[in-house]
Amino acid sequence: MARALRIEYSGAIYHVTCRLVGSWKEGDRDLFRDNADRQRFLDSLATRVEAFSVVLHQYVLMRNHFHLVVETPRGNCSAFMQSLLTSYTVYFNLRHQRHGHLFDGRYKAKLVEGDAYLLNLSRYVHLNPVRISSTKDSPMEMLKRLHGYRWSSYLQYINQSKRVEFVTYEPTLAVMEGEVRGRPRRYRQFVESGVGNVDDDFSQVMSLSRLGIGSETFRDELLGRYSKLVASSGRPEDAAFRKIAKTLPADAVLRELIRLMACTREDFVTRSKGTAYRPFAARYLTRFAGLSQREVADILCVGSGVAVNLQLRRFKELVENNRELQRLACKCEEAFKKMM
Repeated sequence: MARALRIEYSGAIYHVTCRLVGSWKEGDRDLFRDNADRQRFLDSLATRVEAFSVVLHQYVLMRNHFHLVVETPRGNCSAFMQSLLTSYTVYFNLRHQRHGHLFDGRYKAKLVEGDAYLLNLSRYVHLNPVRISSTKDSPMEMLKRLHGYRWSSYLQYINQSKRVEFVTYEPTLAVMEGEVRGRPRRYRQFVESGVGNVDDDFSQVMSLSRLGIGSETFRDELLGRYSKLVASSGRPEDAAFRKIAKTLPADAVLRELIRLMACTREDFVTRSKGTAYRPFAARYLTRFAGLSQREVADILCVGSGVAVNLQLRRFKELVENNRELQRLACKCEEAFKKMM
């Protein structure tokens, strides 16, 4: 399959993520094996931020991956990332006496609309050190770990660590209302309000498009840019980026599910372990009715968007492990697409 084309333009903001390639031998699973590696990566990042005139909004280094939020006044994200990844790979291979690829394929880069979306993304990025923990820590324990994590721009944002020249803090902090001096404190309150909680609405926004994070208007604009890019390249259209042109009324989605699943409306709001009614309703109300997880929660009477997220995960498990439900899911997809 051909690689998806990169959308680049002056002033574009990206959420960039990149992971370590699959382990080359048992035990070697860290992209950053020690603090010397982490510092070398940051030094290389700082050098390239200046060389490519990139604006770095946030960063966080994790065990086997990293996150960057970067703005490209010159529209040169690809050149910037290629230089950064090549530099670190050469260093890492020499220092640790290995050879070959270090990163898992291409880096991922989603465009970001800015302002409120940039603010919410910054919280998502800065909470990574406590979000992926496998232990069920209390919020206080998570906060303690967050405040002790050095390899992120978060402590710099809240004035608990010295700011560095290669990070630009003002655009994100400017979204916080009120007087300038109080912005770091309010930003801290905003970020830490997400500890132990899931921002269902923003999670939904992040999953709506492979191209970008933003409003429907922004996503439509990116689809237009991508279509023009594909047309100018002479390559066939990537079906993964085709957009569902409109949404269906929630009642219409439910009526069709009732027909296809031979059930009643009551089945979608009745708690019944092991049934597929709620997972299927959650899947197709979000996909074809365009509802947020919180809106679906109200319809299904499950209490919260988090519960709907669990139903969506349950849908995936059911379809992957049950051939009859796989066939049903295919019928649902076909039926709803015909209704569009």
